[in-house]
Amino acid sequence: MKLPIIKHLNQFIEDNDEDFVIETIETLENLTEVPSLKDEELDVIGELISNLYGALEVHKMVQTGTPKKEALNTFMQRVLGSIDN
Repeated sequence: MKLPIIKHLNQFIEDNDEDFVIETIETLENLTEVPSLKDEELDVIGELISNLYGALEVHKMVQTGTPKKEALNTFMQRVLGSIDN
């Protein structure tokens, strides 16, 4: 996951609607079922999906009153903590 991408997507959600991101996730998840995709292509799609889900999580925190910067930092600390375990 990349913080700059999550920040950008979070701004997109604020400017538009989270439904666009949800539909994008559904589309990308459907694409992973194409049998001819190479592992590298699946990795890229997986990374995109992870960033999209991350942006949705940050957006939910912001909606519940967490300042945007704090929400981003909290989310990334949670991600890094799960990697360390």
